[in-house]
Amino acid sequence: MYFKLYFVALVFSLIAFGVYGQEHTVKGNITDKTNGEKLIGAHIFIEEIDKGNVSNSYGFYSISLPEGKYHIKYSFVGYKPKQKVLSLTSDTTLNIELIPADQVLEEVDVTAEKKDANVTANQMSSEKLEVKKIRKLPTFMGEVDIIKSIQLLPGVHSTSEGSSGYSVRGGSIDQNLILLDEATVYNASHLLGFFSVFNNDAIRNVELYKGDIPAKYGGRLSSVLDVRMKEGNNKDFTAKGGIGNISSRLTLEGPIGDTETSYILSGRRTYFDLFIPLIPNDEIQGNKLYFYDFNAKINHRLNENNRFFLSGYFGRDLFKNDFADFGFGNNTATFRWNHLFSDKLFSNLTVLYSRYDYHLGTEGDSPIGYLWKSDLKDYKVKMDFNYYLNPSNTIKFGLSSTLHQFNPGTIEGKGAGNPINTYKVPGSQALEHQAYISNQTETGRFTFKYGLHFSAFQNMGESLVFDYDENYDVSDSTQYEAGEIYNTYFGLSPRLGIKFMLTDASSLKWSYSRTRQYMQLARNSSAGTPLDIWFPSSPNVKPQIADQIALGYFRNFADNKIETSIEAYYKKMYNTIDFKDHANLLLNKYLEGELRFGNSFSYGAEFMLKFKYPKLNGWLSYTYTHTMREINTINDGEPYPAPYNKPHDLSIVLSYDITKRLTASSTWVYATGTPVTFPTGRYEYNGVIAPVYSEKNGYRMPDYHRLDLSVTLQGKKRPDKKWHSEWNFSVYNAYNRKNAWAINFKQDEENPKETYAEKTYLFSIIPAITYNFTF
Repeated sequence: MYFKLYFVALVFSLIAFGVYGQEHTVKGNITDKTNGEKLIGAHIFIEEIDKGNVSNSYGFYSISLPEGKYHIKYSFVGYKPKQKVLSLTSDTTLNIELIPADQVLEEVDVTAEKKDANVTANQMSSEKLEVKKIRKLPTFMGEVDIIKSIQLLPGVHSTSEGSSGYSVRGGSIDQNLILLDEATVYNASHLLGFFSVFNNDAIRNVELYKGDIPAKYGGRLSSVLDVRMKEGNNKDFTAKGGIGNISSRLTLEGPIGDTETSYILSGRRTYFDLFIPLIPNDEIQGNKLYFYDFNAKINHRLNENNRFFLSGYFGRDLFKNDFADFGFGNNTATFRWNHLFSDKLFSNLTVLYSRYDYHLGTEGDSPIGYLWKSDLKDYKVKMDFNYYLNPSNTIKFGLSSTLHQFNPGTIEGKGAGNPINTYKVPGSQALEHQAYISNQTETGRFTFKYGLHFSAFQNMGESLVFDYDENYDVSDSTQYEAGEIYNTYFGLSPRLGIKFMLTDASSLKWSYSRTRQYMQLARNSSAGTPLDIWFPSSPNVKPQIADQIALGYFRNFADNKIETSIEAYYKKMYNTIDFKDHANLLLNKYLEGELRFGNSFSYGAEFMLKFKYPKLNGWLSYTYTHTMREINTINDGEPYPAPYNKPHDLSIVLSYDITKRLTASSTWVYATGTPVTFPTGRYEYNGVIAPVYSEKNGYRMPDYHRLDLSVTLQGKKRPDKKWHSEWNFSVYNAYNRKNAWAINFKQDEENPKETYAEKTYLFSIIPAITYNFTF
């Protein structure tokens, strides 16, 4: 309690300490001159005071300065910097348009706000990806994938071959908050995880927080992936797209009427199903297998102080044959209103909708046909504010409320006289509230970043809640009426970061963050499947809590052409959830009785080396991590490795410009095999042979490694030529490594007393060709 009071007092005392005297404000928006897109995180630097600021998530900036003459430099990576000389005598609006540098499409880079941002930025344990530049990386079946790209970063582990699931610093899949235009995406996969839901052509900005999570985010323990869609070109109509091995895509954008309104429409679809009729197999020819997604956004600038945005995502996967029908998908919708109350106070009102659903059933009206449906819906309202007190203090605060609606599953029979009775797992509702405040203060070589996040979670009827005894058997139940609040959790989550500039080229950074999670995922595999079930904290399920500290050293060499960093972290997690052996997770109204609770911890070190030379770009990332769980009723109460405990993870990414039009790229990845429980013996009872298993996760899968290659050939560029194109040739798993996806132990049919191991792998060498175009 004393710590909480001290922290709040510290926040307001530091804010008060930074107040200046009489000042004037210069404010505006920073945009791309070619298409009007807002530039997130553009850097504004004032030479006279040796301080600056960055544009917010909507491209807006504001700096208050004493009256006088100033040299202001605006910069953003991949763009030509611009300098303005300003005689500030009154409040001034200064909108800035930056021109993309000629070489912006010829780099492959994990970007930052400026050349030395890894050293000078106050944020640590985070990465930004510029979506224009990951296009030249080797792709899986020709599809550029944001999530596959972040799996190449330190601290991020792929959970299985080809999966879009990922683990961050020892956390599980469901501990990652994935946002698309601020709406939660609960399943970010297509085709069972081989592709993600993010269409690269429709995405403007991607930022991943692995630790040092800003105070405005809450609800997950391990990471935040904040993805922002493009706003649409408000200068000219443009179109871009691509044709690949398995999918094609098309994006249209442009102004509506004048430059005050713009739109973007982007669609993508696979066409496995178009080739299925060509397969000489009658049993396969009737199958359907495809996914599609569609992004849309429109924004309108009413006046200098008001701007409106409306965006949506709609995606679906479908598999169907003569016997089965299976599908799943995400829908999101975002309405935003940017309002400027004054030169210093910026606000954003957001209304959000998110839905994830799936169905599984039989095709036709079979006498034993069935249909199983499940979904999860969110309705959210949030308000965020930026108050630009002075160049040394930008105060951010806001609040939000979310209604969660859970429908774990309903199964019903199809056709007349069907013996399958309708069965529904009881649904539930919950309210989640969040509020936050944060500030950043610079004093000499030190920069302090601090914040406080408050959250509350309320279970709400109509619900049937079971009580469980010490053996996890149902002992009683209570029915709650619709709208009745019957359980509440709440807590404070402080965030603190400190940066100390050792020299102009090196710095030390330290951070602490507490995070809370009120929603969990029940899953039957480490990779995750579309049939996974989200369930809330409740009287029987306490929220998960994590405390994480991190220390980093950042240093640049060769005039910022080489960037290096090393971060060490320790994370302690409370109320960790695991499942008993042979847990029944699907269509189980007693799901909470299958859960077991304990604690876990993770520690490790992450090394990153980036190089940015005129022709050679890329990075090397290495992660060492160790993650353990301790749950009384699992593994006899002894600590055991978490499912995503991969001690060693190495990625090497290279891109070389052979000529101005020809670029070669490669990625090589290596990772320790994931923990697994294997049989170590067997016994025979009444003629039945049964296996004897090792301790929980006592063995490992074979180590994983893979090489991917690609070559990109751009068409000739001429000033009078509107059509621009490029060919991308890529090879996935170039040296044909047969990485184990699963290992099963089988009894030899000819000699029942012998058991053998059988390895299953998914991919050998996979070539891909993609044709991209813009006009």
